[in-house]
Amino acid sequence: MPAATPFEYLCGGWNFFPAMFAAVRNARRSIDLEIYIFANDQSGRKMLEALVSAARLGVRVRVLTDAYGSFMLPGNFFAPLTAAGGEVRTFNPLRFGRFGVRDHRKLLVCDARTVFIGGANVADEYDGDGATHGWFDLMMRIEDAALAAELAIEFHRIFLAADFERRTLPRLRVFRRLNLRRSSHARVLAVMPGRGTGVFQRVLQHDLAHAKAVDLIVPYFLPIRRLRKLLRQVVRRGGRVRLILPALCDVPPARAAAQVYYPRLLRAGVEIYEYQPQILHAKLYRVDGIVHVGSSNLDLRSFKLNYELMLRLADAGAVAGAKEIFSEALKHCVRIELPAFRRAQTFWSRWKNHWSHFLLARIDPLIALRQLDSMPVRKSHAKP
Repeated sequence: MPAATPFEYLCGGWNFFPAMFAAVRNARRSIDLEIYIFANDQSGRKMLEALVSAARLGVRVRVLTDAYGSFMLPGNFFAPLTAAGGEVRTFNPLRFGRFGVRDHRKLLVCDARTVFIGGANVADEYDGDGATHGWFDLMMRIEDAALAAELAIEFHRIFLAADFERRTLPRLRVFRRLNLRRSSHARVLAVMPGRGTGVFQRVLQHDLAHAKAVDLIVPYFLPIRRLRKLLRQVVRRGGRVRLILPALCDVPPARAAAQVYYPRLLRAGVEIYEYQPQILHAKLYRVDGIVHVGSSNLDLRSFKLNYELMLRLADAGAVAGAKEIFSEALKHCVRIELPAFRRAQTFWSRWKNHWSHFLLARIDPLIALRQLDSMPVRKSHAKP
């Protein structure tokens, strides 16, 4: 990757955890951490220790965890951090009738300058190289003040209204202090729950409309009909589509549901590969000279039910890095061929795939969107 790029991919927890811990320890003004799963294990306790040390030095430390993703945390887990002056909030505390809307974002912003964004949570299962040990996931480290300022605002907006009781004020002093120049390298795609077409889905569809080379790494593959059609059209006009999907998945129904789409995509010429050695959890999308990186999967929950955070990058170094990651991941994959796939599909596996798809593509969105209609989401998270 060119040295001038502000973007650096960190694959596997053996790479991104030490970098994140170091950024927290080196922060001097502010630390904003937004995470879906914060585990009470070695990785979680290391992060907590670094956050507490920073708070004791006078750094403003704020942590936002998701109530469902981090529900296994002891109630007093963050007591040392709050005692040191840090602020901790829980997104959408679990209540019957509104549990379906979740904060799935993974973001660390230090001193409104250094950013880590991607798909990994703070938990031991991510600690490894993604091939010989630990889940295959990645984070991107970014040194870009303008982009960090935009992402700090996104964190601030959700942090203020995490419990859906507080309302964001029209103008907040913090916004005036931050550098609000738009980054020349990236576009921030902040996804909010809703029935309409979300910003990431809309932008990705636009990028695919005339694409010739598409490489996607994604653990949960449940694309809407429009996206499936766009992928087939890339091949039809002479392009190439390669998908790396999991052979091992932490949510088995998600893998089963994805296999419903295999036959038609394979018949259309889409290449499907399954990552073999470890659980695949990375999300990386390359469409020609564009890269999308962040927390969003290619499924209905990420498009309509979760808060997600993605970056659209047109940086040449970021594109080159994505190509390299994809090529390395392919070495650990098995290509799925249609005849062999059909032979392997028993009555039980087809039944399992069908009902997994029904659950994730029909029942989950139906329940969550009905819950969303009764929640003050849009008012609570109005833009400043």
